[in-house]
Order: sequence, then C-alpha cells, then structure tokens
Amino acid sequence: QVQLVESGGGLVEAGGSLRLSCAVSGRTFSRPNMGWFRQAPGKGRDILAALNGNGDSTYYADSVKGRFTISRDNAKNTVYLQMNSLKPEDTAVYYCAAGPRGYALGNRGSYDYWGQGTQVTVSS
Repeated sequence: QVQLVESGGGLVEAGGSLRLSCAVSGRTFSRPNMGWFRQAPGKGRDILAALNGNGDSTYYADSVKGRFTISRDNAKNTVYLQMNSLKPEDTAVYYCAAGPRGYALGNRGSYDYWGQGTQVTVSS
C-alpha cells in the first residue's frame, strides 16, 4: 500500500511563504513522478507543479511559475513545494500525487496515488 502524507499547510498573509512536504511510504514504482495539485472550494483539482523521477524535468502551471518550486529528496522519500509571494487566490487544499515514470507530468491522469491534502489559507 502506498501512502502519501502532506504537511506544512496553514494560514499565511499575502506575500508570505510556505513550504509543503509530502512523505511517500510503502511499495511504489521506483522513483515515481511526483506532482502537486490544489483544489479550491467549488473548483476542480488543478496541477501546479511536477517533477519527474530522475529530477531533471519539471512542469509548472502558468499561475505559479516564478513563485512555486518543486523539489525532492529521494533519500528521504519526500517531495517539497516551496511557495513564495502567496496570494489570496492561492487559498485551497493542496495535494501531492505519485505516478509512474514515462507519463506526462502535466496530466492529472498520469498520477495513481494521492495524499489526503493540506489546507493553505492566504489572508489579504
């Protein structure tokens, strides 16, 4: 069983920063592609950033380019999302996801395993 557990969410003022973590445990494919998504109330789950298994290819949504950075520590089986210059519209539940290598990073269907989500609230 694969488990993904997000942490690091919380309340922050506009312009502030947060770093989300996603710990991966259990049996999974070797060095999976990892992605971060978010879902605001009444909206769909959108991909924000993704990193391939080798760590040499990334994907970023236009809405977060230049503000968010995805990274991974394979020794710790952990993926991070550094979020800077946060805006009120970044308020959402943030999810990490894992999928097999070789699939499109920016495609939600490329991910098989999901965490339970962590709330990020940005106040104006």
